[in-house]
Amino acid sequence: MKVARALTDTRNRLDEAGCGSPAVDAEILVGHVLGVTRSELALDTSRKLSKQEEKTLERLVARRETREPLAYVLGEWGFRRLTLGVDARVLVPRPETEVVVERCLARIAAADAPRVLDVGTGSGAIALAIADEHPGARVTGVDASTGALEVAGANVVRTGLSVELREWDLFTGLPEGPWDLVVSNPPYVLPEELAMLEPEVRDWEPQQALTGVGATEAVARGACDVLADRGALVLEVAAGDAARVAALVESLGYADVLATKDLAGRDRVVEGTST
Repeated sequence: MKVARALTDTRNRLDEAGCGSPAVDAEILVGHVLGVTRSELALDTSRKLSKQEEKTLERLVARRETREPLAYVLGEWGFRRLTLGVDARVLVPRPETEVVVERCLARIAAADAPRVLDVGTGSGAIALAIADEHPGARVTGVDASTGALEVAGANVVRTGLSVELREWDLFTGLPEGPWDLVVSNPPYVLPEELAMLEPEVRDWEPQQALTGVGATEAVARGACDVLADRGALVLEVAAGDAARVAALVESLGYADVLATKDLAGRDRVVEGTST
């Protein structure tokens, strides 16, 4: 089978399965099997797949047809400058979370060695991106899930970056500071909203990290006790929930509260300064 045929067949199968971007997914999957980029793939569509490559592609496409997230099928996903290992123990890193990292980096840019706490670290995406882009930062990631910490630990090894990991339940308060920055992408999908989500999210991603009531409030309140003077709180919030969270943060005594839009133009990140 030639690349052109593999792309067409894969795209058609994923389109029939209801995948949102079948052509892009097809290019990524075929490129992954052949070990080439999408642009390299386009330059050699007459290349033939070996029998083993055809078998590997068939296995991966069959998984994607079930609406398993592409990141899980590949076993890795790009986030800012990093490629991280991911599986069903952690959420797939998303573009809106890259905006969270941007706000964090802006908050600690002037500090030589800021202490950073990432609450609900999951794959370690936020913590590792901060460690990568602010080499002086002393970053700790905490999560209640031992499985997530295993994934994050593997990503620490994979990237060679220095991030401390701890098992921690955010509802018990936050680890003792003082921290110059507390950041979190907490569970914020309401249980009754789960059925409305795409199958990739609803049926595959870990509900412990996805759905929850009160997690955002717990992080904001907990950070009050552990942030350094003029330390920063940065939270990813649900689309449409920024105004409520901003009001909560202000009511807790944070100053300079503001919301930042994600790439789709929705208020997605709420931040404030401890006083």
